[in-house]
Amino acid sequence: MSSAMLDHVIAQVLSLQVRLLACQARLAADTDGEALHDLRIGVRRLRSLLRPLRELPGVEQLEAAAQALGSLTTPMRDREVLAAQLLERRQTVAAHTRLAHRAQTFASVAASAELARLLAIVDAFPVFLRAAQRQGLIRRLQQRIDKRLEKQWKQLRQALDDPAHDRHRLRLLIKRVRYAAEAYPQLQHSNPRLQKALRRAQGDLGSWHDLLQWLLQAEQQSDLAPCVSHWQMQLTKAEQCADATLDRLQEQLAQR
Repeated sequence: MSSAMLDHVIAQVLSLQVRLLACQARLAADTDGEALHDLRIGVRRLRSLLRPLRELPGVEQLEAAAQALGSLTTPMRDREVLAAQLLERRQTVAAHTRLAHRAQTFASVAASAELARLLAIVDAFPVFLRAAQRQGLIRRLQQRIDKRLEKQWKQLRQALDDPAHDRHRLRLLIKRVRYAAEAYPQLQHSNPRLQKALRRAQGDLGSWHDLLQWLLQAEQQSDLAPCVSHWQMQLTKAEQCADATLDRLQEQLAQR
């Protein structure tokens, strides 16, 4: 069973490697506006695949490389999302200010040391895993992953049950269980209905989080002032919407 699970992990790593290389090429050529977003999703899926594999050879280095690339690209992606919102609010000057030099920004990510290091480690990672398998270092892999995924679900349930729950932490926990369930579908930790509830909760919390961040930025960036009153109204609605969605998710988890 460990062998079949290891085959699955390696197949997922190879698939993500192809995806990351394609994103790198798209960024270098500035072919489309979704390249950075797709790169970040690929990195997030890689981290979700790796999280239950900690202590295996190469995992720590690969996680660190993925985290470094995430840290590099987060402010860039945040600017993209804010610019899209500003265009929606017809604040074109403010939007274009944040979209200026996009091609150079994309090219800098494509040529970055962070992405190069991640791709190098991803390329070598299957070899590390096969060597560890031959040395007998990978045993009961499915049971180990299963146990760690169940621990993630437990953390999410406990966080939802806390009356003073932290929406920021819930957002991260929801992402973690959702992407882990997608990374290891054969373990059946989720079902389509629950995945839909997780997606909805992640989306609603994401909308709330964006509004909160934009209002904080507006305190320092004067060109955001025309949007503040709208965002304040939207924030109240987003909080109510997110809390209602979390209540429904809590009910779903109770039936899991």
